[in-house]
Parts: sequence; structure tokens; C-alpha cells
Amino acid sequence: MLQNKKTVITGGASGIGEQAVRLFHENGAQVVIADMNEANGTALANELGEGVSFIKVDLSIPEEIEQMIASAVETLGALDILINNAGFGTYGRTHIIAPETWYKVMEVNLNALFHTCRHAIPHLMKNGGSIINTASVSGTRADYGFNAYAAAKGGVINYTRNLALDYATDNIRVNSISPGLIKTPLTGPLTGQPEAYREYMHNIPMSRAGEPQEIAKVMLFLASDLASFVTGQNICVDGGASAWNGQPRFTEIFGDVTIP
Repeated sequence: MLQNKKTVITGGASGIGEQAVRLFHENGAQVVIADMNEANGTALANELGEGVSFIKVDLSIPEEIEQMIASAVETLGALDILINNAGFGTYGRTHIIAPETWYKVMEVNLNALFHTCRHAIPHLMKNGGSIINTASVSGTRADYGFNAYAAAKGGVINYTRNLALDYATDNIRVNSISPGLIKTPLTGPLTGQPEAYREYMHNIPMSRAGEPQEIAKVMLFLASDLASFVTGQNICVDGGASAWNGQPRFTEIFGDVTIP
């Protein structure tokens, strides 16, 4: 499906990014893993072997991002697909969150996308390509306590739309994916608290957390020719949570009946 497509995946050493690396490699892509976790990234590249390599990068440092893209293109010979997947969140209401924490969340979740895209797009313009940004359902609606993360991910979604408009005539498609609750190292603290987890499950119509592979499959679709006319879109992959308006589950209250 992606035979010989030259791909960079940030945050590719674990979680959703790792599954994307595996799936893209399985489908013929040549992949550069860009991540801070050198141990995991190198181990994954060694495991998958030919066609997969690792570059260590701190996405909060613009100069490292520039060098990472340059090194990736040198390694791959070109660039067809950029997946901006790296990110992290922090909890705290505005009056107690430290300014440096806010800035760090913005640097990694939002500013890094500007820098990766700024340096990658000139290469993508040569033959066209695809950019996929990992946003979050937290960027589509508010979350209690996740001020910085929600603000950053909301920015990712609208930045994606702007990129899609600006580069459509260059044959570069740009889309974002907004995962809901996914079983990754980042969500471990929540999934490890039974009471909080049960409450979260009640708000997901499919009544379960998603698997990283389920996000990677949507990435594969968006990167492939199957999505050749799809750009500027934000796809929520959340088990139906974003479709629900929060009213009671009337079918559980009334049962399977009709009420005049």
C-alpha cells in the first residue's frame, strides 16, 4: 500500500507511534523514527531491520528539528509522508500550572509541528505527499484540568486545516486524527485507576478504550492513495464519544420500547 514511501514518524518509539512504524513498515514504507527515547527507538529499528532507522530528537528545540528533517531526507533520499505524532499532556488548572509547564506543552504539541512542517514541506512539494497530525478529542471540546493540552491540540486541528488549504495545489494532503482514550504509556495512570476508568468507559458508547493499532490504521488510510481526495479533515477515533451529547442513556432507562 505504501511501497517505498519515504516516511518520518515523530514519537515513533512507543505507543501509537510505534504501532504506526510497524504498520507502515509492514506495508512497504521506508521509515525514520524520530524520538527522544533512544533505547526504545534504536531497539525498534533493529527489530524491524532494513528500511527502518532511528534519529534522536528533542522536539522542543527547533534547531534539532531542522537537523532531524535534514538527516531523515539524507537517509531516505526523499520525503513522501510526515506524521507528527509526538506529544504529551499535563494536568492542572490555570491558576496553579507553572508558566514553564504551559510553554513546554505548547512547544512539543503545537510549535514542533510548525518546525517539522516548515522544514519538511519543501521536500514534500517536489512530488506531493501527506502530512498527518495527531491531535486529540481534547482539542475538539474542553477537558477538566487539561488546559494547556486542550489548547495545544485545538491549535493542531486548525493548523491542519490551514496547511491543507495552503498546500492543496502542491498536491500535499494534510489531515489530523483526534484519538479518544487509547491504551498507551501516556494514559496508563488513568487506565490503572478502576473507578476513574469505569466512569470514562460510561462516556464511550463502545464501552472500551482504543488500541494504538486502531489509530495507526487510520494513519495508514490517510497516508495512502485510498484517501487521495481527503484533506483538511480531523478524524475522531474515540469509540463514538464525540458523537454523544452527554444526555442520559435513555435506552438503558426505558429499555427497547417506543414511547408516544
